[in-house]
Amino acid sequence: MKLISSPAKAWEEISVEDRQKVYTSFVYPMIGLCTLAVFLGSLFTYGWGGPQSFQLAMTLCCSVAVAQFSGYFLSAYIINELGSKQFGVVNDQALTRQYAGYTMVVPFLLQIITGLLPDFRIISWLLAPYIVFVAWEGSKTLMKVKEKYRVMYTLITSILLTFLPPIIEFLFNQLTTQLN
Repeated sequence: MKLISSPAKAWEEISVEDRQKVYTSFVYPMIGLCTLAVFLGSLFTYGWGGPQSFQLAMTLCCSVAVAQFSGYFLSAYIINELGSKQFGVVNDQALTRQYAGYTMVVPFLLQIITGLLPDFRIISWLLAPYIVFVAWEGSKTLMKVKEKYRVMYTLITSILLTFLPPIIEFLFNQLTTQLN
């Protein structure tokens, strides 16, 4: 949670930790919390009565899980490729996954909040731009992006990590609807 309160200090601590630790200590638990929040929020919103409400809750939480996993890995891949080819960042997939995973703290927390309390969606839209600040601090400390590229790198990272998971979730929901 230090990434929310003081990202610069958090990125300094993250820069010395094992790059594989991001999966088990952060990304996977946060995706699990996101899916649990959506599942419970769906049951609270649509009720507990009958198998239809449970099926809807399961479908919604599966779409969030698929979107968060695939959005994370796809974003990290794109960020790594663009970073190495356009911004002079070292081509290191593990480092980029670490950066992308911890930068997703804002979308993860907003997904948890809106999963449990869907009426707070407007507030989440207002808080979503905070990812830019988190990504900005990480681009300097962890990714070592040159100063002249930092703004563009940060914006691309923020856009990918913010919008790719919801786009994948939308497509997954459309596909699920068509297949039912």
